[in-house]
Amino acid sequence: MKIVILGAGQVGGSLAEALASERNDIVLVDSDEKTLRELRDRIDIFVVIGHASHPDVLMEAGIEDADILVAVTNNDETNMAACQIAHSLFRVPTKIARVRASSYLQYPELFDNQAIPIDVLISPEQLVSEYIARLMEHPGALQVLDFADGRVQLVTVLAVQGGPLVGHQLRYLREHMPKVDTRVAAIYRRNRPIIPQGDTVIEAGDEVFFIAARADIRAVMSELRRLEHGYKRVIIAGGGNIGLRLANKLENRYSVKIIERSHERCVFLSEELSHTIVLHGSASDQELLLEENIEDTDVFLALTNDDEANIMSSLLAKRLGARKVMTLINNRAYVDLVQGGEIDIAISPQQNTIGSLLTHVRRGDMVNVHSLRRGAAEAIEVVAHGDERTSKVVGKKIEDIDLPEGASIGAIVRETENGSEVLMAHDDVVVQSDDHVIVFLVDRRQTRHVEQLFQVGFGFF
Repeated sequence: MKIVILGAGQVGGSLAEALASERNDIVLVDSDEKTLRELRDRIDIFVVIGHASHPDVLMEAGIEDADILVAVTNNDETNMAACQIAHSLFRVPTKIARVRASSYLQYPELFDNQAIPIDVLISPEQLVSEYIARLMEHPGALQVLDFADGRVQLVTVLAVQGGPLVGHQLRYLREHMPKVDTRVAAIYRRNRPIIPQGDTVIEAGDEVFFIAARADIRAVMSELRRLEHGYKRVIIAGGGNIGLRLANKLENRYSVKIIERSHERCVFLSEELSHTIVLHGSASDQELLLEENIEDTDVFLALTNDDEANIMSSLLAKRLGARKVMTLINNRAYVDLVQGGEIDIAISPQQNTIGSLLTHVRRGDMVNVHSLRRGAAEAIEVVAHGDERTSKVVGKKIEDIDLPEGASIGAIVRETENGSEVLMAHDDVVVQSDDHVIVFLVDRRQTRHVEQLFQVGFGFF
């Protein structure tokens, strides 16, 4: 496919890198010549310097024969104008735009071909706040991802000495929990992937990715580590868009406080939020944290736009006694440096956004794409179509499907007369047409093979 990406920031640059490696024709547009040059030297893409929404710049990028336009500049209005021009002048089939301002997002009727022609809206703030809210539901999880509208979840847990399954083979999981069906999709040991088998022994320190129905997640986690008590008291550092969205989601279930530097923003937050306590000050102010009983806080969330401020306030909160610390970090180089030490979970907004974008630019009927392990791995929800004559997966047992190396099917969600049914991917399960199949890839470079596997072909026998 030919894909024109507007904006060479961290999201645009990461997306260009991900898609170029899949042999797409990528054109990246930005006004920053230095950034474009660095990206062009590193990855195989065509670059155009100029204002992203100007028609002549879009024409230079080859918009006339583009399959997809992805507008992810830092300016909402530029992204919306570019989609309008791509539709009105060039009839681009699919237009994706990043829109951050909630004042636009609260009017979904704005975004159709009769008004502003955007096919897919991406809101990083919304994606990140939803992601953090899922982490709050499962204390002790490093990552929680939804599939099939939340009926199935992929959870990442660090196995800890003392967990019932630690030191034992995976096959004992079913003996421990005969009424719970789950599937371990992958294990990362000392940052190297292991494809799990029945005789694989779980070790303390393993990063375990498992798939289960939403209701069974807590039971499976209890096999890998001692279950943590639920969270009650939360402090959010930063009352920007993410902090506000998250407080809105959490304030009816938790005791929430927000620390915000701007007095004007504090006034706005206090008007928008019903049960959240808004504090004017710095999250790096030790006296303020102590006054607000940081030592009794279950979760400290650093969500400002400043990576360094987030890291320093998180380290201080942890030293003063916060039970769990989660930190928003935009710079990918910082994520590996800090996670797993004093900072419990480093949250990358780019990784959340990239997965959402990939869902809409991949071939085949992709419902969800989640980028994992800093983009090295992926979890995909893809719908199987066709029949035994036209499909390479429909009508086949899972053990007979020719998956690429490093790929495994974790679960299937099937619609029945009585509603949806979650099936763990045991070898004898047969894939049916319209099944939602959840595939885990330890090497995202194999994504093309998975796409081809699920494509319907009329000549396939």
